[in-house]
Amino acid sequence: MSSVSSLMPDSGASAVAPESAPPPAARSAGNGRTLPATVAGQLRERIIQGEFPPGSRLNERALCDLLGVSRTPLREAFRVLAAEGLVQIEPNRGAQVVALSEANIREAFEVIGGLEAMSCRLACERATDAEIAEIRALTYEMMASHARHDLPTYFQTNRDIHERISLAAHNSLLKQLYDAQNSRIQNLRFVSNENRQKWDLAMREHVEMAEALDARDADRLAGIMRQHLQRKCEAALKAIAHPPAAPADSG
Repeated sequence: MSSVSSLMPDSGASAVAPESAPPPAARSAGNGRTLPATVAGQLRERIIQGEFPPGSRLNERALCDLLGVSRTPLREAFRVLAAEGLVQIEPNRGAQVVALSEANIREAFEVIGGLEAMSCRLACERATDAEIAEIRALTYEMMASHARHDLPTYFQTNRDIHERISLAAHNSLLKQLYDAQNSRIQNLRFVSNENRQKWDLAMREHVEMAEALDARDADRLAGIMRQHLQRKCEAALKAIAHPPAAPADSG
């Protein structure tokens, strides 16, 4: 894995890349997913990438027009996201993106840090060589996105890597707990990379993670992961302390 770190590019000037909106849900439900699940997936991505910031109301009429669906699957999608802790549904007021407090955020990252560190230790013991090779390949893909300043693609690959490490632990209960908690802070993990310096550091940490996993060095990998998530927490708190101006609702 020394060749991975040697390919780390110099930092560039900008961390923000253009984002393309997902296609209407009505066109993308033919992949075996139900329509509400497809709608929930598209809304989840928009929330994660900050199109619907914390505290914003989700205007049903506007979202039906945007996604090309009726209100029934949209409301079912709201319930899916409410179960994940991403939105809250209030009687006669509709759905609103959850805004976590500073205490909520610190607690969430502490829990995720512990879960991911445990996944790292188990992955070093139990991952197959093929699983490790896949994570190494994804790290190369993430480095390419970083070099292009393509934050959305980088972030998706980043999520894939964390997901693969969790799967490589081969502990279904641990994976279930990780999924439930991780969905609540995905948008915070995204915005924490909008500062170029922090993004560069996160990329270097991922290279080190790939090296540690390749060596099956459980202590090193778990330590890097905990530090990585602590930095994410502090960056997220700083980002929400100075948020961009947000619209009153999604319409």
